[in-house]
Amino acid sequence: MPILRSIKKIGKNGTLYQRVLRRAVTFFCLFILLSLSSKEAAGQVNLHSTNKKAQKLYEKSQKHIQSFDWEEAAKLLQEALKSDPDFMTASQQLGDIYRKQKKYALAIQAYQNVLEKDPELTPLTYYGLGESYLFTGQYTEAKKHLSRYLETANLSQKSKKKVEKYLADCEFSLSQGVLHFQNDLQKLNAEINTRNDEYFPKLTADNHTLIFTRKESNKENFYESIKEKDQWTEARILEGDINTESFNEGSHCISLDGKYLFFAGCNRPDGLGSCDIYVSKKENGRWSAPHNLGSPVNTSGWESQPAISADGRTLYFVSTRPGGYGGADIWKSELKNNGNWSEPENLGASINTPYDESSPYIHGDNKTLYFASDGWPGFGQKDIFKSIIDSSDTWSTPENLGPEINSYTNQNSFHISLNGQTAHLASENEQGKYDIYQTLLPKNIQATPVAFIDGEIVDAENKEALHAQVSITDTKSGEIVFKDESDVIDGKFLATLPIGNNYAVHYYKKGYLFQSKNYNLTDTSEADKKYKELIELQTIKPGALTVLENIYFEFDKADLLSESKLELQLLIDFLKTHPQVVIEVQGHTDDKGEALYNKKLSESRAKSVKDYLINHSIPAQNIVTVGYGDSKPIASNKSEEGRQKNRRTSFLILN
Repeated sequence: MPILRSIKKIGKNGTLYQRVLRRAVTFFCLFILLSLSSKEAAGQVNLHSTNKKAQKLYEKSQKHIQSFDWEEAAKLLQEALKSDPDFMTASQQLGDIYRKQKKYALAIQAYQNVLEKDPELTPLTYYGLGESYLFTGQYTEAKKHLSRYLETANLSQKSKKKVEKYLADCEFSLSQGVLHFQNDLQKLNAEINTRNDEYFPKLTADNHTLIFTRKESNKENFYESIKEKDQWTEARILEGDINTESFNEGSHCISLDGKYLFFAGCNRPDGLGSCDIYVSKKENGRWSAPHNLGSPVNTSGWESQPAISADGRTLYFVSTRPGGYGGADIWKSELKNNGNWSEPENLGASINTPYDESSPYIHGDNKTLYFASDGWPGFGQKDIFKSIIDSSDTWSTPENLGPEINSYTNQNSFHISLNGQTAHLASENEQGKYDIYQTLLPKNIQATPVAFIDGEIVDAENKEALHAQVSITDTKSGEIVFKDESDVIDGKFLATLPIGNNYAVHYYKKGYLFQSKNYNLTDTSEADKKYKELIELQTIKPGALTVLENIYFEFDKADLLSESKLELQLLIDFLKTHPQVVIEVQGHTDDKGEALYNKKLSESRAKSVKDYLINHSIPAQNIVTVGYGDSKPIASNKSEEGRQKNRRTSFLILN
């Protein structure tokens, strides 16, 4: 229907004119359904009752339907049925209204009444029953009635696909053997959940602040709660200029460092469409006035529900823009080196369906995507799914998180702590209201646990904050897993380190000597660990010294391991950029073994580094080598950790 397609393009929460137009179209479609004049209804339906009082009440109810006053319309239809218990058109319409209100148990009663007294009234009774049973977790009954409806002649392709999708949900749910949903979701306390809707919970990296959306009187704003002594404090509205009196501030995500909040703002004067994606920065404890991300992220349509990757370079979001697979799709945009966002890319059929995908969340490992969908097989309405991207940028088939998380009601806005174990989500209750829950995840649906660096980069001499580059590389695969910059004002940054690998971390800024660190996270006990680091970069001048923490040798030998190539390449690039610099490559060992042996081993290792540099076009006269053996320890040799620090390669700028 062209008018419906135009409404889809307009999107949600549009202008007043658009909202009025949508309401008119909604009423038109609902009237078609409620008056049973659908082309898919078998035969002509008598809309009248011979009981005048019942007929009058029925006609009066239609006026309330026109004004979307479902409660009053339902009351009048109930009265009509009291006057004429055989007035099945009123019972059918009452079932449709209950279904519209998500009162599925009452809808089932109304539809069953129709089947008992007038089973030939309309095939839509079977559809209404099937959907109501499905959305209350009664899958065997849902399957029976939906299968019956599918036998109706002249069903449109769209209706047929919808019913087949519902039947797939029934088959999936029955295959899971779920008779009763008894999960371990723990509803958060009254300091967070109220009689209003609360959703889109997002936890900061330190697990101490929860930011979420609260909807009061059809108005959305952001709130936050702080964890003190393992208890959440009473939620308060976010301070600053991010919330407004006139507009809705809804679905959001927070950057890993807690400084940037991306969110959906609707109907704002600076908006490009009905809802756009904005960003606000936290400065001195307050959130700044939002900035519209503009084109190409935002369009004249509907963009919402952003999710920013841990490195801050990939923005996932939901949109109804052209080029999708139907309904709302998940898209992504990359942050380019010039600070602009790239043309958004649809995540494709591996993620998106002809129905709705929503509330994406990309975990700190930058590989595991969680999202809500009513298109993939689930338990009835929107469920949470998990997909992992591989090295070829291919997403795995989404996995339903199962009855431990999902149920026959709607679930959305999933978020996981960096250790991959604790989840927060919003789940719909039987009254159609959303509350925020917490749960410990079963191992099979946990994300890769992540540690993180809470760092600050400063000038080594004057201690002033530096705006520098931060790069983290998996030493085995050579893959860059994180690349960002420290804050231009305070030099701080947060970086993630997925558990299970060894990482080389490099800090560099023009005019300064680069610095390297090593983090061996092959031990899973490091999950959720925070490394507090103060990085002091030295200006390039004689006497500046740095340790090359990612130079590796064969055990008790001077042969360089392949994992050293990344660090050596940085040194090569540095020396080529500064051809006038002469360096002293220094070898060091711990105190195990004879001092003379250690000195010779350290000399051989320093020479191996020099030979590698010469083989990569660095002039030999620019490199001096010295083996110090165990004579210059930087830590105690009484522990393995200390000895490991003493076994090092460093270089000193001579001139």
